[in-house]
This record gives sequence, structure tokens and C-alpha cells, in this order.
Amino acid sequence: MSSLPASPSSSAPRRWLPLMFGYPVLAMAGVLTHRQAFSLAACALLLTLLMAPGLASRRPAPWVAWLLALLAMGWLWWHGLVGVLLACVPIAINLLLASLFGRSLRAGATPLIARFIAAVEGPERLRTPGLAAYARGLTWFWTVLTATQALVLSVLLLCAEPGGLLASLGLALPWPVPAGPAQSYAHVGGYVLIALAFLLEHAFRRWRLRHIRHPRLHELALGIASRWPQLVRGEDPAAP
Repeated sequence: MSSLPASPSSSAPRRWLPLMFGYPVLAMAGVLTHRQAFSLAACALLLTLLMAPGLASRRPAPWVAWLLALLAMGWLWWHGLVGVLLACVPIAINLLLASLFGRSLRAGATPLIARFIAAVEGPERLRTPGLAAYARGLTWFWTVLTATQALVLSVLLLCAEPGGLLASLGLALPWPVPAGPAQSYAHVGGYVLIALAFLLEHAFRRWRLRHIRHPRLHELALGIASRWPQLVRGEDPAAP
């Protein structure tokens, strides 16, 4: 497959890609230094990345929503509650991903992975023998993985000792978890797991479907990142 052509619609998302690595760095800095300013910056950066497509449209509504959300974060920081907000972010991200992948598995819908393939390589690519079935199975895999990850992170948030929500409320912990490992997994380990799953799946796919040609890893990542806003909004490039 040839390199993905650059286009105005894909160049803007690519400019945001380096900032995606800033969130886990700032989040972990907040955990290690116990400075809520780092946690606040991490949440503000993540909010900006998630709202980037709307902000890029220059419509007033997304900018008003973004400013109101920043004001709400500032209020939480003023009252010393940014840590709780930051702890809930990975859970929310995984629940959102599980919902996106899972909803695409409904009858009559195109699995999200199939949409990725159609967006990056063209709708006709899905007619390759075995690829559509693999895309559905992989969509199931990501649905289960992200839902399980959300459950694990919720348990860590509730049962960390000290500092967990249950301990803060004076309630008994069903499964006490040391706070250090719990926070490290929530803010670093969980993202490492997702990255490893992505890399291992890419290697497995190239072996399992070795009868077809696959895009290179950086082409795949850039292609998904540049088209992610349209796919999240429900646009289906595989639809006739």
C-alpha cells in the first residue's frame, strides 16, 4: 500500500498528535509530586484534545463549552478536588471506547474496526476474503478489553489504601489495594496495556492475514487519528 496522501482534513489532527503524549506525562507528574497543578494541566490538555474537532470548526458553541469546562476544572482545583477528577478520567475514557466499539456491533451496523479499514484503505478493502470477519472479531476484542479495563480501574479507585474513595468515606474495603501500584496502573499502566494490545494485534494480524498486504504501523495510526472525529460522529465510510 502506498503512503497515505496528505490532505487539509488530515493535517490538522496530525498537529495534535504530539500533545496526546502530554496527558499521561502530566498525569503521572501529578501523582508523583502530589501537585494538583500538574493534574489540572493534564485534565485541561485532555479536554482540549477531545474537543479539538469542534474547536477547529470555529463555531461559538464548542468554545463556550470548552471555557465553561475549564472554569469547572478551576473550581475543582480551588477546592482541592482535581485528584478525584483525574482519577475518573481513565475510567471515563475506557467506558467511552467500550461504548463506541460495542454500539457498532449492533445488528445492521458496521463494526468500528471495519470503519477504520474502510477509512484508511478504502471500502473495497472489506471485500477481501476473511477481513470483514476479522474486523468484527477485533471489534469484540476491543469492546471486552476496554470494558474490563474500566471495571479494573473502578475497583482500584474505590479500594486503594490509603486514598481510595471507600477509605475516604470510612467504609470497609472488600479488596484493599496499595495506593502506589493502584495510581501507577491508573495513570500509566492502563495506557501501556492498550499500547501493547495495539502492537501485538498488529503483529498477529499481519501473520493471520498474511495473504493480503497491510498498511505500515505509522500509516495505520495516522490514518485512524486523522479520521477519528468523523468516525466517532457516526460517519460510516463502509456504507454504500
